[in-house]
Amino acid sequence: YEMAKAALLAGKHVVCEKPLATTIAEGEELMKLANETGLVHAVHFNIRYYALVRQMKVMREKGELGEVYSIIGSYLQDWLFYPTDYNWRLEPELSGKSKAIADIGSHLMDLLEYISGLKITEVMADFKTIHPVRKKPLKPVETFTGKMLQPEDYAEVMISTEDYATVMLRFDNGNKGVITVSQVSAGRKNRLSLEIAGSKQTFVWNSESPNEMWIGHRDTANQILMRDPSLFDKESAALISFPGGHNEGFPDTSKQMFKEVYEHIRKGTMEGAKFPTFEDGLRELILCERILESNEKEFWVKV
Repeated sequence: YEMAKAALLAGKHVVCEKPLATTIAEGEELMKLANETGLVHAVHFNIRYYALVRQMKVMREKGELGEVYSIIGSYLQDWLFYPTDYNWRLEPELSGKSKAIADIGSHLMDLLEYISGLKITEVMADFKTIHPVRKKPLKPVETFTGKMLQPEDYAEVMISTEDYATVMLRFDNGNKGVITVSQVSAGRKNRLSLEIAGSKQTFVWNSESPNEMWIGHRDTANQILMRDPSLFDKESAALISFPGGHNEGFPDTSKQMFKEVYEHIRKGTMEGAKFPTFEDGLRELILCERILESNEKEFWVKV
Protein backbone atom coordinates (compact mmCIF):
# COMPACT_ATOMS: atom_id res chain seq x y z
CA TYR A 1 0.00 0.00 0.00
CA GLU A 2 2.64 2.53 1.04
CA MET A 3 4.87 1.80 -1.97
CA ALA A 4 1.98 1.84 -4.47
CA LYS A 5 0.73 5.13 -3.04
CA ALA A 6 4.19 6.69 -3.15
CA ALA A 7 4.67 5.60 -6.76
CA LEU A 8 1.34 7.09 -7.84
CA LEU A 9 2.09 10.36 -6.05
CA ALA A 10 5.43 10.43 -7.88
CA GLY A 11 3.63 10.12 -11.22
CA LYS A 12 4.58 6.50 -11.87
CA HIS A 13 2.42 3.81 -13.44
CA VAL A 14 1.86 0.94 -11.00
CA VAL A 15 1.51 -2.82 -11.28
CA CYS A 16 0.76 -4.11 -7.78
CA GLU A 17 0.97 -7.65 -6.47
CA LYS A 18 -2.19 -8.91 -4.82
CA PRO A 19 -3.64 -8.25 -2.36
CA LEU A 20 -3.81 -4.60 -3.37
CA ALA A 21 -3.71 -3.60 0.32
CA THR A 22 -4.51 -5.09 3.72
CA THR A 23 -7.78 -3.16 4.25
CA ILE A 24 -10.70 -2.00 2.11
CA ALA A 25 -10.05 1.62 3.11
CA GLU A 26 -6.48 1.42 1.81
CA GLY A 27 -7.68 -0.20 -1.42
CA GLU A 28 -10.30 2.50 -1.95
CA GLU A 29 -7.68 5.19 -1.40
CA LEU A 30 -5.35 3.64 -3.96
CA MET A 31 -8.11 3.25 -6.55
CA LYS A 32 -9.24 6.86 -6.04
CA LEU A 33 -5.68 8.12 -6.36
CA ALA A 34 -5.03 6.04 -9.48
CA ASN A 35 -8.19 7.35 -11.15
CA GLU A 36 -7.39 10.95 -10.21
CA THR A 37 -3.86 10.78 -11.59
CA GLY A 38 -4.89 9.05 -14.81
CA LEU A 39 -1.93 6.71 -14.50
CA VAL A 40 -1.98 3.11 -15.67
CA HIS A 41 -2.73 0.78 -12.76
CA ALA A 42 -2.92 -3.01 -12.63
CA VAL A 43 -3.07 -5.86 -10.14
CA HIS A 44 -1.13 -9.04 -10.86
CA PHE A 45 -3.96 -11.56 -11.28
CA ASN A 46 -1.77 -13.29 -13.83
CA ILE A 47 -3.69 -16.58 -13.94
CA ARG A 48 -6.19 -14.85 -16.23
CA TYR A 49 -3.46 -14.97 -18.86
CA TYR A 50 -3.33 -18.68 -19.47
CA ALA A 51 -4.62 -18.99 -23.02
CA LEU A 52 -7.21 -21.64 -22.07
CA VAL A 53 -8.59 -19.41 -19.32
CA ARG A 54 -9.22 -16.71 -21.91
CA GLN A 55 -10.66 -19.33 -24.27
CA MET A 56 -13.15 -20.49 -21.61
CA LYS A 57 -14.24 -16.89 -21.12
CA VAL A 58 -14.68 -16.35 -24.86
CA MET A 59 -16.60 -19.61 -25.30
CA ARG A 60 -18.92 -18.66 -22.44
CA GLU A 61 -19.48 -15.21 -23.98
CA LYS A 62 -20.37 -16.88 -27.30
CA GLY A 63 -23.02 -18.98 -25.53
CA GLU A 64 -21.27 -22.35 -25.76
CA LEU A 65 -21.48 -22.98 -22.00
CA GLY A 66 -25.10 -21.88 -21.65
CA GLU A 67 -26.47 -20.70 -18.33
CA VAL A 68 -23.98 -21.22 -15.51
CA TYR A 69 -25.49 -23.80 -13.15
CA SER A 70 -22.67 -24.20 -10.64
CA ILE A 71 -18.99 -23.52 -10.02
CA ILE A 72 -16.64 -25.77 -8.06
CA GLY A 73 -13.14 -24.49 -7.48
CA SER A 74 -10.07 -25.28 -5.43
CA TYR A 75 -6.58 -23.92 -4.98
CA LEU A 76 -4.31 -26.41 -3.23
CA GLN A 77 -0.68 -26.12 -2.15
CA ASP A 78 1.54 -27.91 0.35
CA TRP A 79 4.26 -25.40 1.20
CA LEU A 80 2.80 -24.88 4.71
CA PHE A 81 2.24 -28.61 5.30
CA TYR A 82 4.69 -28.92 8.19
CA PRO A 83 4.54 -26.89 11.42
CA THR A 84 8.13 -25.95 10.65
CA ASP A 85 7.05 -24.27 7.39
CA TYR A 86 7.01 -20.53 7.97
CA ASN A 87 6.65 -17.30 6.01
CA TRP A 88 6.00 -13.64 6.77
CA ARG A 89 2.56 -14.04 5.15
CA LEU A 90 1.48 -15.88 8.31
CA GLU A 91 1.85 -12.69 10.35
CA PRO A 92 -1.36 -10.55 10.37
CA GLU A 93 0.51 -7.31 11.07
CA LEU A 94 2.38 -7.77 7.78
CA SER A 95 -0.14 -9.49 5.50
CA GLY A 96 -3.58 -8.88 7.02
CA LYS A 97 -6.06 -11.03 8.92
CA SER A 98 -6.38 -13.73 6.25
CA LYS A 99 -3.74 -16.12 4.93
CA ALA A 100 -4.98 -18.78 2.48
CA ILE A 101 -8.05 -16.88 1.28
CA ALA A 102 -6.19 -13.60 0.73
CA ASP A 103 -3.10 -15.28 -0.71
CA ILE A 104 -4.51 -17.84 -3.14
CA GLY A 105 -8.29 -17.67 -2.71
CA SER A 106 -8.16 -14.19 -4.21
CA HIS A 107 -6.74 -15.65 -7.45
CA LEU A 108 -9.46 -18.32 -7.51
CA MET A 109 -12.36 -15.91 -6.93
CA ASP A 110 -11.00 -13.42 -9.46
CA LEU A 111 -10.75 -16.20 -12.01
CA LEU A 112 -14.22 -17.68 -11.51
CA GLU A 113 -15.90 -14.27 -11.78
CA TYR A 114 -13.75 -13.39 -14.80
CA ILE A 115 -14.58 -16.57 -16.72
CA SER A 116 -18.23 -16.95 -15.71
CA GLY A 117 -19.23 -13.29 -15.96
CA LEU A 118 -21.08 -13.72 -12.66
CA LYS A 119 -20.64 -11.80 -9.42
CA ILE A 120 -20.51 -13.36 -5.97
CA THR A 121 -23.34 -11.86 -3.90
CA GLU A 122 -23.18 -13.85 -0.65
CA VAL A 123 -20.60 -16.01 1.12
CA MET A 124 -20.59 -18.62 3.89
CA ALA A 125 -17.11 -19.50 5.12
CA ASP A 126 -15.50 -22.06 7.41
CA PHE A 127 -11.80 -21.70 8.25
CA LYS A 128 -9.32 -24.05 9.84
CA THR A 129 -5.84 -23.41 11.18
CA ILE A 130 -4.25 -26.83 10.89
CA HIS A 131 -1.11 -25.72 12.72
CA PRO A 132 -2.12 -23.23 15.46
CA VAL A 133 1.50 -23.19 16.60
CA ARG A 134 4.30 -22.96 14.06
CA LYS A 135 8.03 -22.90 14.43
CA LYS A 136 9.50 -19.70 13.06
CA PRO A 137 13.04 -20.07 11.71
CA LEU A 138 15.65 -17.95 13.41
CA LYS A 139 17.59 -17.77 10.15
CA PRO A 140 16.47 -17.24 6.52
CA VAL A 141 14.71 -20.00 4.54
CA GLU A 142 13.19 -19.98 1.05
CA THR A 143 9.50 -20.38 0.20
CA PHE A 144 8.55 -23.72 -1.45
CA THR A 145 11.95 -25.36 -0.78
CA GLY A 146 10.78 -27.74 1.95
CA LYS A 147 14.20 -27.56 3.58
CA MET A 148 14.31 -28.61 7.26
CA LEU A 149 16.30 -26.84 9.96
CA GLN A 150 17.42 -28.14 13.34
CA PRO A 151 15.20 -27.76 16.49
CA GLU A 152 17.43 -25.06 17.94
CA ASP A 153 16.91 -23.00 14.77
CA TYR A 154 13.22 -22.31 15.54
CA ALA A 155 11.02 -20.24 17.87
CA GLU A 156 7.38 -21.24 18.51
CA VAL A 157 4.77 -18.74 17.26
CA MET A 158 0.99 -18.77 17.74
CA ILE A 159 -0.88 -18.62 14.41
CA SER A 160 -4.26 -16.91 14.02
CA THR A 161 -4.63 -17.01 10.23
CA GLU A 162 -6.15 -19.89 8.26
CA ASP A 163 -4.19 -22.40 6.21
CA TYR A 164 -7.39 -24.15 5.03
CA ALA A 165 -10.82 -22.74 4.14
CA THR A 166 -14.05 -23.74 2.43
CA VAL A 167 -16.48 -21.09 1.19
CA MET A 168 -19.98 -21.59 -0.20
CA LEU A 169 -20.99 -18.97 -2.77
CA ARG A 170 -24.18 -17.47 -4.12
CA PHE A 171 -24.09 -15.71 -7.48
CA ASP A 172 -26.10 -12.91 -9.03
CA ASN A 173 -27.86 -15.35 -11.39
CA GLY A 174 -29.31 -17.18 -8.37
CA ASN A 175 -27.08 -20.23 -8.67
CA LYS A 176 -24.41 -21.60 -6.35
CA GLY A 177 -20.78 -22.52 -6.02
CA VAL A 178 -18.15 -23.66 -3.56
CA ILE A 179 -14.40 -23.17 -3.26
CA THR A 180 -11.74 -24.81 -1.12
CA VAL A 181 -8.29 -23.38 -0.55
CA SER A 182 -5.49 -25.14 1.28
CA GLN A 183 -1.79 -24.67 1.79
CA VAL A 184 -1.48 -27.92 3.75
CA SER A 185 -2.41 -30.48 1.03
CA ALA A 186 0.55 -32.83 0.62
CA GLY A 187 1.64 -33.30 -2.97
CA ARG A 188 -0.31 -30.35 -4.36
CA LYS A 189 2.39 -27.85 -5.20
CA ASN A 190 0.33 -25.14 -6.87
CA ARG A 191 -2.91 -26.55 -8.24
CA LEU A 192 -5.81 -24.25 -9.07
CA SER A 193 -8.78 -26.23 -10.40
CA LEU A 194 -12.04 -24.85 -11.77
CA GLU A 195 -15.16 -26.71 -12.93
CA ILE A 196 -17.97 -24.61 -14.38
CA ALA A 197 -21.17 -26.53 -15.17
CA GLY A 198 -23.53 -24.92 -17.65
CA SER A 199 -26.84 -25.75 -19.29
CA LYS A 200 -25.07 -26.86 -22.49
CA GLN A 201 -21.75 -28.29 -21.34
CA THR A 202 -19.12 -28.23 -18.58
CA PHE A 203 -15.67 -26.62 -18.62
CA VAL A 204 -12.86 -28.05 -16.46
CA TRP A 205 -9.30 -26.68 -16.24
CA ASN A 206 -6.44 -26.80 -13.76
CA SER A 207 -3.19 -24.86 -13.53
CA GLU A 208 -0.91 -27.91 -13.24
CA SER A 209 -2.09 -29.07 -16.69
CA PRO A 210 -2.59 -25.60 -18.15
CA ASN A 211 -2.35 -26.54 -21.81
CA GLU A 212 -5.52 -28.63 -21.92
CA MET A 213 -9.17 -28.14 -21.04
CA TRP A 214 -11.85 -30.79 -20.53
CA ILE A 215 -15.27 -30.14 -22.08
CA GLY A 216 -18.08 -32.34 -20.80
CA HIS A 217 -21.26 -33.30 -22.69
CA ARG A 218 -24.38 -35.24 -21.74
CA ASP A 219 -25.16 -37.01 -25.03
CA THR A 220 -21.90 -37.08 -26.97
CA ALA A 221 -18.27 -37.92 -26.27
CA ASN A 222 -16.42 -35.57 -23.97
CA GLN A 223 -13.57 -33.51 -25.41
CA ILE A 224 -10.05 -32.39 -24.56
CA LEU A 225 -9.18 -29.02 -26.09
CA MET A 226 -5.41 -28.50 -26.34
CA ARG A 227 -3.65 -25.14 -26.36
CA ASP A 228 -3.28 -24.50 -30.08
CA PRO A 229 -3.64 -21.04 -31.66
CA SER A 230 -5.11 -22.57 -34.81
CA LEU A 231 -8.06 -23.90 -32.77
CA PHE A 232 -8.66 -20.82 -30.62
CA ASP A 233 -10.65 -17.65 -30.94
CA LYS A 234 -8.52 -14.70 -32.11
CA GLU A 235 -8.58 -13.04 -28.67
CA SER A 236 -7.36 -16.21 -26.94
CA ALA A 237 -4.80 -17.03 -29.62
CA ALA A 238 -3.19 -13.63 -29.01
CA LEU A 239 -1.99 -14.97 -25.64
CA ILE A 240 -0.01 -17.79 -27.30
CA SER A 241 3.57 -17.19 -28.41
CA PHE A 242 4.38 -20.64 -29.85
CA PRO A 243 2.64 -23.18 -32.11
CA GLY A 244 0.50 -25.98 -30.74
CA GLY A 245 2.52 -28.68 -28.98
CA HIS A 246 5.12 -26.18 -27.77
CA ASN A 247 4.06 -25.82 -24.16
CA GLU A 248 3.80 -22.54 -22.30
CA GLY A 249 3.23 -22.11 -18.58
CA PHE A 250 3.23 -19.96 -15.47
CA PRO A 251 5.99 -17.47 -16.43
CA ASP A 252 4.24 -16.77 -19.73
CA THR A 253 1.13 -15.50 -17.94
CA SER A 254 3.04 -12.56 -16.49
CA LYS A 255 4.67 -11.90 -19.85
CA GLN A 256 1.28 -11.69 -21.57
CA MET A 257 -0.18 -9.45 -18.87
CA PHE A 258 2.76 -7.06 -18.98
CA LYS A 259 2.51 -6.83 -22.77
CA GLU A 260 -1.01 -5.43 -22.34
CA VAL A 261 0.03 -3.13 -19.50
CA TYR A 262 2.97 -1.71 -21.49
CA GLU A 263 0.70 -1.12 -24.48
CA HIS A 264 -1.50 1.13 -22.34
CA ILE A 265 1.52 2.87 -20.83
CA ARG A 266 2.68 3.69 -24.37
CA LYS A 267 -0.79 5.03 -25.17
CA GLY A 268 -0.93 6.91 -21.87
CA THR A 269 -4.48 5.80 -21.11
CA MET A 270 -6.51 3.15 -19.30
CA GLU A 271 -9.23 3.28 -21.96
CA GLY A 272 -10.08 -0.19 -23.24
CA ALA A 273 -7.84 -1.95 -20.71
CA LYS A 274 -8.55 -5.68 -20.39
CA PHE A 275 -5.97 -6.42 -17.71
CA PRO A 276 -6.96 -6.57 -14.02
CA THR A 277 -6.96 -3.09 -12.47
CA PHE A 278 -7.05 -1.60 -8.98
CA GLU A 279 -10.83 -1.98 -9.21
CA ASP A 280 -10.35 -5.75 -9.46
CA GLY A 281 -7.90 -5.62 -6.57
CA LEU A 282 -10.45 -3.75 -4.45
CA ARG A 283 -13.11 -6.28 -5.40
CA GLU A 284 -11.00 -9.11 -3.96
CA LEU A 285 -10.34 -7.12 -0.77
CA ILE A 286 -14.08 -6.73 -0.28
CA LEU A 287 -14.71 -10.43 -0.92
CA CYS A 288 -11.97 -11.42 1.54
CA GLU A 289 -13.37 -9.11 4.23
CA ARG A 290 -16.87 -10.55 3.81
CA ILE A 291 -15.48 -14.09 3.95
CA LEU A 292 -13.59 -13.26 7.15
CA GLU A 293 -16.79 -11.83 8.63
CA SER A 294 -18.75 -14.94 7.66
CA ASN A 295 -16.21 -17.25 9.27
CA GLU A 296 -16.22 -15.21 12.49
CA LYS A 297 -20.02 -14.95 12.73
CA GLU A 298 -20.80 -18.38 11.26
CA PHE A 299 -23.55 -17.24 8.90
CA TRP A 300 -24.15 -16.01 5.35
CA VAL A 301 -22.81 -12.51 4.63
CA LYS A 302 -23.81 -10.30 1.70
CA VAL A 303 -21.00 -8.91 -0.43
